[in-house]
Amino acid sequence: MTTTVTDVDETAVRDFEETFRGELIRPVDPAFDEARTIYNAMIDKRPGMIATCTDVADVIEAVNFGRDHDLNIAVRGGGHNGPGLALVDDGLVIDLSEMTGLRVDPEARTVRVEAGCTWGDVDHATHAFGLATVSGVISTTGVGGLTLGGGHGYLTRMYGLTIDNLLSADVVLADGRFVHASADEHPDLFWALRGGGGNFGVVTSFEFRLHPVDTVVAGPLFWPLDELETTMRWYRDWLAQAPEDVYAFYLVAEVPGDPFPEEIHGENVCGLMWCYLGPEERVKAVTQPAREVAEPLFEHIGAMPYPALQSMFDALYPPGDQWYWKGNFVRELSDEAIAEHRRFANVPTAQSTMHLYPVNGAVHRVGTDETAWSYRDANWSMVIAGVDPDPDNKETITEWTRDYWQALYEHSADGAYINFMMEEGMDRIRATYGSNYERLREIKTKYDPNNVFHVNQNIEPAT
Repeated sequence: MTTTVTDVDETAVRDFEETFRGELIRPVDPAFDEARTIYNAMIDKRPGMIATCTDVADVIEAVNFGRDHDLNIAVRGGGHNGPGLALVDDGLVIDLSEMTGLRVDPEARTVRVEAGCTWGDVDHATHAFGLATVSGVISTTGVGGLTLGGGHGYLTRMYGLTIDNLLSADVVLADGRFVHASADEHPDLFWALRGGGGNFGVVTSFEFRLHPVDTVVAGPLFWPLDELETTMRWYRDWLAQAPEDVYAFYLVAEVPGDPFPEEIHGENVCGLMWCYLGPEERVKAVTQPAREVAEPLFEHIGAMPYPALQSMFDALYPPGDQWYWKGNFVRELSDEAIAEHRRFANVPTAQSTMHLYPVNGAVHRVGTDETAWSYRDANWSMVIAGVDPDPDNKETITEWTRDYWQALYEHSADGAYINFMMEEGMDRIRATYGSNYERLREIKTKYDPNNVFHVNQNIEPAT
């Protein structure tokens, strides 16, 4: 049985404070409410202590303190986790958000990133050299959580998952040891970190491979919602043979205000979000089939710096909204599944949405057993997100998300991208890792036999 921070002898707490260089925040401290606030305002957890780390030594001290006193331990990076697993009631939060060091090696085309960085931090640093790596679609997302879950985004069809570009990681283990994990050092741990979530230790830094990505040609294309079935069937067939330097995720949404034309504000639409890595003069030919399948209601596609694309959704989805999301991997978009998408596509609030993110192309060239991510044969990672700033709409967005997801479940794979899961239980986790699950349990037993790191999409030790 775990204990709470209030059960810990104050002498032990003072000893911890003396060896800890960062800030220890308790519920009585003025900074507590701000420190426990994360991206999803639906989450209202009250940790017993938040240990804001300044360096690896602080992380080691915090892990040792939490383990020795049998506390529930959560690890916070960017705080974007949907079910709020960056926090834990009455336990210890190891907060990495102040650890934001970065170093780009433009000749080797690598970047080393501390675990408190956001993807906006990474994009800012690497763009100066005309380089980038694979990440998500909102720049305020933390590097750690996205990477450990697998990671996919605009560069995925060309360059794979984020974990396919991970070269090494520094990790504080449950027993307080500090190790370097790579293909050559602790290769079993390195395998597990690539998709296995935060189960195996606290990753304090990541080293990524970079690619020559500077200016991209990108932007949205919207069709009237009545064209959903026609355009989604076309998209299904087009994506399978599309060149890997063109990426487009399919969406249903409500058109927000500026910068869109006033006459379509508030209209429910379906559409695509493009990212083309080829020359700008070829983009019209590449995207023309989307105009031929149905007349667009609106489109704006043009050249922009890659960081501008990465931050395009930031203003639409600021911290502090209510979020409820669910996801699934999708191998095939059957006509029956498309009909269900049309049935639920009238979103309940202005920010609620459904996205089908492509995970084919380069992702398919990595074997199922080469990383912990087991759905290498999936073509899409789907997320259905109910979003609204008003807490009074919590039930509305939650019900829409659950009903939509349930209607698509029988048309989807059994597992999901763990970063698009709520707290859904062991069966979903087992299904998500498939044939890799037992190997992950064995590695968990080796590196965290007592399940110290269990506030996550948890993989239990084999013993």
